[in-house]
Amino acid sequence: MRKESLAFLEELVNAPSPSGFEQRAQSVVRQYASEFADEVATDVMGNVIAGVNPGGKPRVMLAGHCDEIGFMVRYITEQGFIHFSPIGGVDAHLVPGQKVHVHGSKGPVLGVVGKKAIHLMMPEERKKVLDFHQQWIDIGGADRKDAEKSVSVGDPVTFASSFERLNGNIAVARGFDDKMGSFVVMEALRLIPRSKLEAAVFAVSTVQEEVGLRGATTSAFSVDPEVAIAVDVTHATDYPDADKKRFGETKLGAGPVLHRGPNMNPIVTERLLAASRKARIKHQMIGVPGRSGTDAWAMQLVRGGVASSVVSVPLRYMHTPIEVLDLRDLQAAAKLLAAFCAGLVSAADFVPK
Repeated sequence: MRKESLAFLEELVNAPSPSGFEQRAQSVVRQYASEFADEVATDVMGNVIAGVNPGGKPRVMLAGHCDEIGFMVRYITEQGFIHFSPIGGVDAHLVPGQKVHVHGSKGPVLGVVGKKAIHLMMPEERKKVLDFHQQWIDIGGADRKDAEKSVSVGDPVTFASSFERLNGNIAVARGFDDKMGSFVVMEALRLIPRSKLEAAVFAVSTVQEEVGLRGATTSAFSVDPEVAIAVDVTHATDYPDADKKRFGETKLGAGPVLHRGPNMNPIVTERLLAASRKARIKHQMIGVPGRSGTDAWAMQLVRGGVASSVVSVPLRYMHTPIEVLDLRDLQAAAKLLAAFCAGLVSAADFVPK
């Protein structure tokens, strides 16, 4: 991966962006996209929409959501401890003992999620998962008045983990789901060859996916695409005890994952396959018999319907502070989308016969 692209990915992943609080990440996206896009705009929801050849046909939308799971401050006790609730699908098993950042008006405040020590628990207590309302964040405040000097009710909270390399191309971070999707769609936009491009291509860093696909719904209405592709993560099944019979087989480093199912226009998927073969980009395939749970679900149903599909990147340990992926899969996904967009000449090609 070129150093400028890697720097963009690292800055984007490290920027705090729980659903509804995506501004820091979107600022990173805007700055990067402005270097090569013909136009960059931010809508009232907070979606960042970058376009090339905006007057072309057909209109294509590439969407990756920039919001991550996190927490919100709900109550500060008289003793200065913070009670919180999750934003998005956080696994309560993983939270006690974690370091977190509370993003107050004066900047991030380091805290730790506390719980009763194992020595003080009854045997039956040790077997239970603590509900979120039974956990608390300790920022070292002397009392409520002291804590409120730096944090307030409604402040967002993120895990205090950041981008790091594990081994070679394997990287770990919180929030790869799905800031890596925002990265891929912007990289695809940068890589599209302009000389013979007929399509208008809009790369959208969407918001609030983790709480209801909201940004994709509104931005797709505004962009009014004829073809749309969501870029998101999918569960890698290359770890111990993964059930491939239930979830299919995907692994890190084996290329982007294409999807078949009712959320995917079959012709879009076939064209993605053809682009992958022509460009010699290795890929993987999974079947999704129901809703994909991605922005494609929202984009498919906008206005009179959109020819939609999904391109995914395999990810281990989804919705944890230590999400793991292979950087080569991100590069391959961006190249695939660029090749796909470069070959589009007519939206009529995607009407099922």
